[in-house]
Amino acid sequence: MAAPTESANLSPSDLERVFRENHAMVFRAAYRITGNAGDAEDVLQTVFLRMLKRDPEAEAVGNMPSFLHRSAVNAALDLIRSRRNIRNVPLDEMEPVLAEPAHRNPERAQSSSEIRDWLRGALARLNPKIAQMFAMRFFEGKENPEIARLLNTTPGTVAVTLSRTRDRLEKEYRAYQGGVA
Repeated sequence: MAAPTESANLSPSDLERVFRENHAMVFRAAYRITGNAGDAEDVLQTVFLRMLKRDPEAEAVGNMPSFLHRSAVNAALDLIRSRRNIRNVPLDEMEPVLAEPAHRNPERAQSSSEIRDWLRGALARLNPKIAQMFAMRFFEGKENPEIARLLNTTPGTVAVTLSRTRDRLEKEYRAYQGGVA
C-alpha cells in the first residue's frame, strides 16, 4: 500500500501534526551526522522552517518520514560543510593560537572525538546522496533494502556504493593517520 501524499502547502495544523509525528526522527538523524545536540536542534528547526516556506506549487510529498529524514541528513551535512569553510581562516589570524604551547600527542590524535570529527568532515566532502546512504547504514543501522526503498534505488546499488565509499574512507583515513603523527 502506498503512503499517503502530503500537499506541499501544509496548513498550520497539518504542519504541527507532521512535526509531532516526526520531530524525534529528524533530531536523531541530524544528531547522528553532527554529533552535537545543539546543532541537531538547529537542523530540526531548519527542516521544519523549510517545510513552512515550501512553494505551494511544489510537488506533493509521497512519503513524509522519508522526505524529512533526507532533509535532515542534507541540512546536517550542509551545516558541517559551512563550518568547514569557516575554518579556512588565514594563517596570520591564527598566530596567537599557534604561539600557545602545543599539548598534542600521538595518542590524542587517535581519540574517538578526533576520529568522529575526521569522519564528519570526510562525509561532508562526499556526494550528498552517498553521504546519506553511509549515514543511514553505519550511523542508523538501516539495512540495504530499507535504504534502497527510502532513496528510491536498488539494494545492489546501495551495496556497491557503500562498499566503494567504505574503501575510499578507509584509504583516506590511513592517509590522515600518516599525516597526523
